[in-house]
Amino acid sequence: MNRPIRGVAVAAMIMFAALLVNVSYLYVGQQGYLSERPENRRVTDARFAQDRGPIMVGNTPVAASKPVDDRYKFQRSYSNGKLYAPVTGFYSYLYRTSDLESSRSAELSGQDDSQFLQRLINMAAGSTVPGGTVETTLDAKAQKAAWDALDGRKGAVVAIDVKTGAVKALVSYPSYDPNDIATHDLDASTAAWKRLNADPDKPMANRATAEIYPPGSTFKLVTAAAALAEGMSPESKLDASSFRLPGSTRVISGNCGGSEVSLTQALMVSCNPGFARLGAELGDAKLRAQAESFGFGSKFLTDLRTAASTFPDELDGAQTAMSAIGEFEVAASPLQMAMVAAAIANDGVVMEPYIVNRVLDRELKVTTQTSPQKHSVALSAENAKALQEMTVAVVERGTGGRAQVPGVTVGGKTGTAHSDNERRPYAWFTGWADDPNVAVCAFVEDAEIPATDIAGGAVAAPIVKAVIEALR
Repeated sequence: MNRPIRGVAVAAMIMFAALLVNVSYLYVGQQGYLSERPENRRVTDARFAQDRGPIMVGNTPVAASKPVDDRYKFQRSYSNGKLYAPVTGFYSYLYRTSDLESSRSAELSGQDDSQFLQRLINMAAGSTVPGGTVETTLDAKAQKAAWDALDGRKGAVVAIDVKTGAVKALVSYPSYDPNDIATHDLDASTAAWKRLNADPDKPMANRATAEIYPPGSTFKLVTAAAALAEGMSPESKLDASSFRLPGSTRVISGNCGGSEVSLTQALMVSCNPGFARLGAELGDAKLRAQAESFGFGSKFLTDLRTAASTFPDELDGAQTAMSAIGEFEVAASPLQMAMVAAAIANDGVVMEPYIVNRVLDRELKVTTQTSPQKHSVALSAENAKALQEMTVAVVERGTGGRAQVPGVTVGGKTGTAHSDNERRPYAWFTGWADDPNVAVCAFVEDAEIPATDIAGGAVAAPIVKAVIEALR
């Protein structure tokens, strides 16, 4: 071979090798990136032609794919769409996915690594890859009870199993119908998307997990836990007289049943001056550490859209006192406050919340099973027992009377929080029951009640009662 031909041959080999490297890189390294690009319509069309697996609540599919006679072959359909939308999310040609439809998309579409063998079998047979089944932890009766008890008011309800962290109910109102976004009528899908995102009531917001609010007096559970950790007891005395915030002219006052009350009495009547003074004495570092031990600052339930609850940094005396009663810049999700109640009921142990029980393939073989996981220990078993007794007193003799369930031991804490002077207060109640062993938090965004009243006891406590009764 003469030199010119040899040179051409070497150049061709180099270019061929470069082509192989580039193709390999695109297939292996960039496949996911290219597949996820919105302009890749072939991939999107193929995805919509799949028989996507169902999302289950008990034995009922709340999201499923139905054969249709159009170019996409299968239509994603949602039963009780508004009720379960914060959990299922949506599956849309134009707007992709959210919540379980997003976090569990690989399993639902049959593309998860655990379903690799099934994919090979189906490919060899020339058939489409079937999707897997996602079983949630939700209880249908509790979910419906929470929705009905909210009664058309903006807010959220979360119920979790105290011992395991399994979510039994998760409701956010107002809600939306995922069918409107999932429709194959793309013009209708676009119109629904624009309408929902323009709605000032934010129906697509997940108020249960992805929005955080001032928790008001429900945060006194955290302050009480910090006090017990410092050696106080339920009988320890608090100065309940009017309290001028350090370095401020603002005075915190309230009728607490006397100028000096026990820690239990202060919790029962939700004594603002007593707890504000207690918070200032404890200091922001101890309050922050206690809040973080309950889960503040961490994200949970990552199968859904979530936001971490917050306790502010670098507080002065006045800010610390206000934070101790759940005001200033303290912000929490209903999920987080349900976790606080659950930890108290679970002898101080905070469990990781979860909403997917297991995933099955089309042969009904379990490919994924969730095991309960401990997140942290928020307080000692001894102090948890003490706080259990204190929260039971709140329900039996204090502000939480409307959460009582005959024949059931219920403990909890009311909360009334003010975001500004122009709006109605937020109403909270977070509590636990021994039968069933569940913690429930109810939050109502615009409580129709005078700001001076205990909104949590009047508005939110009955919601918690309804959910507990539904789970019995």
